[in-house]
Parts: sequence; C-alpha cells; structure tokens
Amino acid sequence: MNSLQTDRKTVIKKARIQAKRNLSGWILMFVPLLLFIMIVWRPLLMGISYSFFKLKGFTPTEFVGLQNFIDVITDTDFPQTLMNTVKYVVWSLVIGMPLPFLVAVMLNEMIHGKNFFRFTMYIPVIVPIIATSLIWKEIYLGGSGGLLNIALSYFGITPVDWLSNKNLVIPLIIVSMTWHGFGGTVIMYLATMQSINQELYEAARLDGAGLLTCVRHVMMPHMGGTVLLLAIKQIISVFSVTEQPLVMTGGGPNGASMSLGLTNYFYAFKYGQFEKSMALGVISFMFMLILTFIYFQVDKKLSD
Repeated sequence: MNSLQTDRKTVIKKARIQAKRNLSGWILMFVPLLLFIMIVWRPLLMGISYSFFKLKGFTPTEFVGLQNFIDVITDTDFPQTLMNTVKYVVWSLVIGMPLPFLVAVMLNEMIHGKNFFRFTMYIPVIVPIIATSLIWKEIYLGGSGGLLNIALSYFGITPVDWLSNKNLVIPLIIVSMTWHGFGGTVIMYLATMQSINQELYEAARLDGAGLLTCVRHVMMPHMGGTVLLLAIKQIISVFSVTEQPLVMTGGGPNGASMSLGLTNYFYAFKYGQFEKSMALGVISFMFMLILTFIYFQVDKKLSD
C-alpha cells in the first residue's frame, strides 16, 4: 500500500514538473506565437475569406461566392500570364540549375583558392532583389547606353533593345535571377559534393577514371536528392516572381513578361481591384501549397 502511494506521489510530482516546464515554454512562446498569428495567419485567412466577397476598399460588402475566381480565370490575359509563369519556371530550370552545378564541380576539384571563390560568389545573394533588378536593367538597356550593348559594340555588333524582344525578355530576366541566387545554389551543391567519401574518387581514379567518369558514376548517384530538392525549391520561388519583371519591364513588351505575381500586384495597387487580387492570391497559394507539399514529401523520403 505504501509503495503504491509512493509511486502515485512520484507520478504526480513528475507531472507537476512537466507542467511547469510546459508552462514556462508557452510563456516564452506566447509573444512570438501571437505575432506569428497576427502577421502571418490572420492576413492569410482574411485574404482567403475576402476572395469570396465583393469589396469596397478592404471592406466586404456582398458575398459573391466563386465569382471573383471566375473573373480572374476568364480574364483574357490570364492564359498568357499563366503560360508566362510556366516559361519563367522552365527557363529557371534550364539556366539556373546546370550552371551552378558545373561551377560547384570546378570548385570541388580546386585545391587552392576555394574559400575565396565561395565568398565572392555568395556576395550577389545578399544584394536586395530590387537593387539586382535595377543593375540588370541598366545592363540590358537599349541603345548605345546599355552596358551589354557597349560591350558588344567593341565587336562591331549594333545595339539591341534587349528587353523589348518578347522572345528574349523572360530568359533575360531569369539570367538576372540566376545571378542573384547563384552563390547559394553553388554552396549547397558543393556541400553535398564534399560530403561524398573521398575514397570512392580515389578508387575510381586508380581504375583509370577521368573527371567526367567520376562525375557520372561517383558524384551523380549521391547528388540526385539534392538536385531534386533544389529544383522543387526553385520552382516554388520562381512561380511567385514579381519584383524582377516589375522593375525591369513592367510586364512588357505587350504582356510578354507578365507573371501571376505581377498581375496580382497590379490588381491590388494599380487597378484597385482588391477582390480579384485576393482571388488570384488564393489560386497562386494553392499552386504553392501543392509544390510545398511535394517538396516536404521528397525531403522526408530522402532523409529516411
């Protein structure tokens, strides 16, 4: 009987200690959690709910159901805008994935100066996106004043109005985005490469394997997961591209660089059609939610 009472007291004591620890944790978490709810979840939920209403300013006046979504999807510019966003994603994979990988391979093979190049390549990452876009806008500037045209003039090439070419404008914007995020992608590739057992490389070289053979048969089997995760992450980030086309082209020429993110911005701050902005935001959010779910599922499988 005494042993039962002792065990019961021990359990109660442990429960009280655990409750105190939980209470102190919740007290510490209260302010950050409150800020997170007010800054992140409250606007998100309000945006979703407002997308089903007709708005006067930011005040709901009439419930219209799915009409805002229908208006957005049936907009004559929506198919082109969606296709442009897909083009942004495709070009980001074509340009933004292979180049950092090749540079990471070269850095991985270097013996001296590796830290210097890692540092210098990461500098563009810390430059604000707006500043990066303004820099590249000056590089692509048409006429004889653009930096790219100045460089090409030394080879006798006439000036080109780069950002006015509807076939080139999206790839050119993606080049600027790749430059901005280049260093971070290289570092992630390089970290994975350096985690590979060096004995595998040594064994391959003893068998007469060259650099390309080592990359194909030793490096790539270990890099597949990282490449896939970075690809999904890049798709998520590029799908919401807004600042770059806003600063560099304003969505032109003739809507050739318009994206879903920029359309959303224009709905809200240029046309004052807040209900359409909310509806398009929800549509984009659903796309992003699906991609994020895929990302975490892939990450979980690769971690297991």
